[in-house]
Amino acid sequence: MVGGNLRALWAEPRPAHPPARVWRDRALVAALVSWSVVETVLRQDLAWWRPVVLTLSLVIALALLWRRTHPLGSVVVAFGSLIAFDVARLFAFDGTGLNSIVAVLVLPYSLFRWGAGREAAIGLGMILVWLPVTLAAVPADPAEVVAGYGFFLFSAALGTSIRYHAGARVRDIEQAKLRQRNQLARELHDAVGHHVSAIAIQAQAGRAVAASDPDRALATLETIEETASRTLAEMRAMVGVLRDGTEPDFAPHPGAAAIEQLARGGGGWPRVDVQLSGDLDELNPSVGVALHRIAQEAVTNAVRHARHATRVAIRVADEGERVRLTVRDDGDAGSHTPPGYGLVGMAERASLLGGTLQAGPDPDGGWTVDAVLPKGVATT
Repeated sequence: MVGGNLRALWAEPRPAHPPARVWRDRALVAALVSWSVVETVLRQDLAWWRPVVLTLSLVIALALLWRRTHPLGSVVVAFGSLIAFDVARLFAFDGTGLNSIVAVLVLPYSLFRWGAGREAAIGLGMILVWLPVTLAAVPADPAEVVAGYGFFLFSAALGTSIRYHAGARVRDIEQAKLRQRNQLARELHDAVGHHVSAIAIQAQAGRAVAASDPDRALATLETIEETASRTLAEMRAMVGVLRDGTEPDFAPHPGAAAIEQLARGGGGWPRVDVQLSGDLDELNPSVGVALHRIAQEAVTNAVRHARHATRVAIRVADEGERVRLTVRDDGDAGSHTPPGYGLVGMAERASLLGGTLQAGPDPDGGWTVDAVLPKGVATT
């Protein structure tokens, strides 16, 4: 497990879209350069290596400009220069650096905030090589050694923490967008798809009776017009959500009582019977909407896919803390397995509310959709 975690960290990519260089970066570098120049002029203990330490400080300051877009490169340039300087101090001269090199503390943060996994590992290795070298060049007591390592590890840990916090926030936003897209897809499929299917079937029935029964054909056209108006209203609600970027607020919100409107006689359709039993007035609105949409989609599937179906029975029953919806048709069960998103959407609706949904053929023929939802649960 440890090996797998290490490989995952090594393979982790850079965070996407690091911020561009802004005026604050240039102001920081300008302040560091000014600090280095003033310190070089004022300090009297630098002797002949004054140009060397000034160059070192300027290199470190300039490396900060690329700390987000090239974090490993910045660490290599800055700490590589420091290692070379400290090795020279060990063997060539006994000098000191400028206080402005404290700016290197920013680089471990940037490395772990913006670098890939392998870049962070390589850069940290370079920093850990430099620390004993500089402590050998400038001997320190144990407390100073611990403090030195602590400062750099804290900088790296801070970068890691902010990186993963930002990554978690991005993932949360993407998941919220995905949930919203899925909700829109379910509404589009269950509501608009149901209405469009009804329009198509009604149009076929109207064409069949147009010559022999004009009055019935006219009534069918009126039904088509009414259904098309409802479809257009729901489409406008969805388009408003997509354009405005607001939370979905589909109106009107059909509930369990609206399931009764799915009932109809024959006349080219399977007959749809609806029976509601128990106390359904106290249902959570989200549960009512889910019951209506599941029933609506189940009826649409029966009309479109159940061959030889003559009747669809819808039953909604209060079972105490739960409510059960059963939709059963008497068609040819073998034909009732259409590919698509209908069953997926129904199952998602039930699952999001903490309920269950089962759908499949009956032993004695026909097809049944059975959904059980908690009565008082809120949408998650």
